[in-house]
Amino acid sequence: MRNSKVFSLVLVSIFAALTAIGAFIKIPLPVVPFTLQIVIVYLAGSILGSKRALQSQLVYILVGLAGLPVFTQGGGFTYVLQPTFGYLVGFAVGAFVIGYIIERGGEEPSRLRFVVANLAGTFVIYAIGAPYVYFALNFWLDMPTSASKVFMMAFASTVGVDIVLAILTGLFAKRIYFILNKKMMNVLEVTK
Repeated sequence: MRNSKVFSLVLVSIFAALTAIGAFIKIPLPVVPFTLQIVIVYLAGSILGSKRALQSQLVYILVGLAGLPVFTQGGGFTYVLQPTFGYLVGFAVGAFVIGYIIERGGEEPSRLRFVVANLAGTFVIYAIGAPYVYFALNFWLDMPTSASKVFMMAFASTVGVDIVLAILTGLFAKRIYFILNKKMMNVLEVTK
């Protein structure tokens, strides 16, 4: 039992670190800079399950709020005032939702379930992140911005890419899920 807890902590830590690394792997887009964080969130939810995926994202957020510069624009507690902080909260909730949907798929979730879970996670991320951008700009940062401009900037300009990534990651994640689960079972059996 202790070994499985240690293994879980290692996986949570690895995905927290991968999320931080993903924040700095940028793909240039015309309006909003795009990072690979969302792919890591999809993989965390797909592979770790709901609880560990949520934990990995919360560890990442807490490390950044503690002051380590793991967010795309630094770190520290005042980062909660940044318009993009809502997406980080969305990552945590989205990773949980992805894992939850996949866990409900039985022992052998289908590729379709992985894709649907990632698309649901995308919806959750944007449902939290885009309104946060609006409120941060208009109320905290005193940068009056219309809802339609925020919609274009924080949703319409990036959601298409994220949907494609959700689908591709869902198709790819099924294979990793089964490989990693077999390896985890072997590790846990050996360490008993």
